[in-house]
Amino acid sequence: MRSSRLSRIVLLLSLLLLVVPRSNGIVTAGHEDMPPHGIVCTENPTATFTLTTQEGTISLPDGNRVYMWGFSEGGDPFQHPGPTLCVTEGDTVTIVLNNTLSHDVSIIFPGQEGVLADGVPSEPVFDVGGNLTSFAPVAAANGGAVTYSFVAAKPGTYLYESGTEPGIQVNMGLFGALVVRPAAHPNWAYNEIVASGAVTYTTEFAPDEEFVLIFSEIDPVLHMAVEQGLPYDMNNFTPRYWNINGRSFPDTIAPNGAEWLPEQPYGSLIHINPYDVDTHPYPALIRILSVGSESFPHHPHGNHSRIIARDGSVLIDTDQSDLSYERFTVNLGPGQTVDEMFAWTDVENWHPIDNPIPVVIPQLQNLTFGTFYSGSPYLGQTDLLPVGHQALNSCGEYYHIAHNHALQQITAWGVVLSGHITFTRIDPPLPNNCQ
Repeated sequence: MRSSRLSRIVLLLSLLLLVVPRSNGIVTAGHEDMPPHGIVCTENPTATFTLTTQEGTISLPDGNRVYMWGFSEGGDPFQHPGPTLCVTEGDTVTIVLNNTLSHDVSIIFPGQEGVLADGVPSEPVFDVGGNLTSFAPVAAANGGAVTYSFVAAKPGTYLYESGTEPGIQVNMGLFGALVVRPAAHPNWAYNEIVASGAVTYTTEFAPDEEFVLIFSEIDPVLHMAVEQGLPYDMNNFTPRYWNINGRSFPDTIAPNGAEWLPEQPYGSLIHINPYDVDTHPYPALIRILSVGSESFPHHPHGNHSRIIARDGSVLIDTDQSDLSYERFTVNLGPGQTVDEMFAWTDVENWHPIDNPIPVVIPQLQNLTFGTFYSGSPYLGQTDLLPVGHQALNSCGEYYHIAHNHALQQITAWGVVLSGHITFTRIDPPLPNNCQ
């Protein structure tokens, strides 16, 4: 009896810990109006941004929370990763860095030329002994500031990230994406190109199907050491978590601005409609970036994508021939960016009446049902599911997994089927009633 009563007390205390609000004194990002999926741009008519370093924590699928640093727009609370800055080719981009951390911080802009820091060329910083201390002038710890500026000379997908102790500070979360759009064609990834034979080559994409995926990794022991002000030997760096847009699966497929992930506002579900020459004639554009310490082989399972650019350079040869190519797995090197076009075509065009699949569909009791199955193998169709079965399929859409092919990186500190995993969702052809 006493043991039973003690068990009930322990259970009650556990429940109270779950429901009583807990605060570590660190504020979290507010909820803004965001599209449920796709790129979330931070924009300014003058291409001027204020980035403030913040500290906070993020949620991971094994129930752990990890201490992080991050860039936030203006005076906004902590978020991870930093905001996606969207500008136009030819803009003079100005970024004011305000540093609230107890460490010096700087920002570098790989792929941008002529970067200035407080009006003079942004150059590496050395101490009196000639040792490199930063790749760019810093905003000093505890309140320092520095203003960077550059002309966004060419379209593309780029990173911005800390240039001070980057092995530590980038892993701590000081990074984000910079998107430069063509001035004449904002719905193109790059400008029009006349290839050999006077063939016009464009990178036009469906404007509501643009996505940013930032691949990263976390060594929680490093983060604990930084939080506690302890030294950390980078020779011991051992990632345990692998994130896309600051989230690990299954959180990756939650919508942008999900209320239960207030510090991690960006999802990575690729949500598209089938390619159709009449109703949906353009592919999706997927901008992929990596801040990891090793290569990440991203694998859009069962599908190919067309690589059109690497590191902000469109794949056109010196004779203007098209060098874009299809890939089943995209290998992302450290600090690399890749732009890819992706289109899903209903090649077979199966339909339960007009064009049925030429096999007998097993009866209900002989099927195993996944969470995303609609009850029908036909796109846009729903059918019976077992009593009590809960499915996340709303209108007969299809789902394809996309994941890291280095299988140890689709875990969360040993919890399998996490990490670098997301999905591609293909809705029925337009018009449809999907939510």
